[in-house]
Amino acid sequence: MRALLTIVALAAVAFDPATGLAQAPTPAPSEPAAQASQPAAPRPAPPSVAGRVLTLDEAIAIALDTQPNIQARLSDYAAAQFRVDQALSPLLPQLTGTWNAARAQNVTGSPGTSLGTAVTRTRTFWTDTTLARVTGSQLLFDFGKTLAATDVARRNADVSLEDVELQRQLITLAVKEAYTNINFAQRLIKVNQQALERADLNLRSARGFFEVGTRPKSDVTRAEVDVANARLGVIQARNAERVARVALNVAMGIAADTPTQVQDNLQYQQVGFERPQLLAEALRQRPEYKQEKLKVDAAQAFVRQTLRNFFPDITAGGFYGAQRADMNEVWELNVGLTWSIFDGGNRIARYREARAAYDAAQARVKAKELDISREVEQTQLSLAETEERIQAAQAAVASAQENFRLAQGRFDAGVGTILELTDAQLALTQAQNTEAQALADYRIAIARLERALGRR
Repeated sequence: MRALLTIVALAAVAFDPATGLAQAPTPAPSEPAAQASQPAAPRPAPPSVAGRVLTLDEAIAIALDTQPNIQARLSDYAAAQFRVDQALSPLLPQLTGTWNAARAQNVTGSPGTSLGTAVTRTRTFWTDTTLARVTGSQLLFDFGKTLAATDVARRNADVSLEDVELQRQLITLAVKEAYTNINFAQRLIKVNQQALERADLNLRSARGFFEVGTRPKSDVTRAEVDVANARLGVIQARNAERVARVALNVAMGIAADTPTQVQDNLQYQQVGFERPQLLAEALRQRPEYKQEKLKVDAAQAFVRQTLRNFFPDITAGGFYGAQRADMNEVWELNVGLTWSIFDGGNRIARYREARAAYDAAQARVKAKELDISREVEQTQLSLAETEERIQAAQAAVASAQENFRLAQGRFDAGVGTILELTDAQLALTQAQNTEAQALADYRIAIARLERALGRR
């Protein structure tokens, strides 16, 4: 019984396989990790967005709170934390309870005589056998195999944690792009409605001139075509707005058919980025880069684990129990050494595999660094290009408005042609569309640069 109490007492401490000495229990995980490892609480219902105009910050906050893809990554991280506990468990005492009962029939025979004749007498009886025991074992020394496996699991958990941040950044980018696309579509609706109003006015003027005989029928027909094209542009712009709203709702994690309203932010506001420091910021904040570096650490820990598999395990164990019907006390203490001397080259192959995986992980860190530098440089160039496009588009709109005003005056005075007026109107609509596209591209370029820098 004393031996069993000694085995149970081992649960209070853990052993360092590298030294064979007892050490303090593993500290409790940090607060974020502890929260992630707890069962996920029921998520609150998505906030109501109907009837109010959402700012971009509000849309992002809703997405970060309700998006199921983010919740899935949080659950993946919690699962990875539990795998750390699984990897550490061999260092703690292992207790097993067993109880067996059996009943057997026994037949015996003995010689005898009956009326001078030899006979064999048989006797049948039952025997009951019972065995109950509690078995305990404790790993004393394994040359750090378990700690190395725990380190691998912990690094993989850190990779999962960075995956949470990666998903948050991707969702934020999706919200920003969908939000901008809604504003862009709404701007196109206004532009095409204005074009439709101008086309209607030109049609009325052409009909009036035709009725008094100063213009041919072809002017009326051309004006009718312009009205139809303008009406088609309005229809397409409205559908683009509906599609963009669906994308925003899905990015926010709410019902796709929610009548979301957004604030118009489609205007030029210059933003400043310190160009020499952008790459350093990106490498410091991008979760993908952190993941690759953590994978290098995990691969290195796996190399250590496979190397230590060449060494033996030393385990202490024992059991306490009782057997037979009278439940006589039985107990045992033991110390065992397990060493696989030759396994067909499996451990050598695993070690070489681990070394190759470590080299590959290091190469991927360098490749990811190049990818991030490319993304940062390209997004900077795109942002500068959209700024130049905005300035050019605004100048084109001013020129197109003046050209349309002159063409309209000439047509109303009877000295201009319907073709000249139609061309001026089309040029104005295209210039306004180009300006709206440049403003939308500018907003999206800012969002993508922020994503390239690891910002939300």
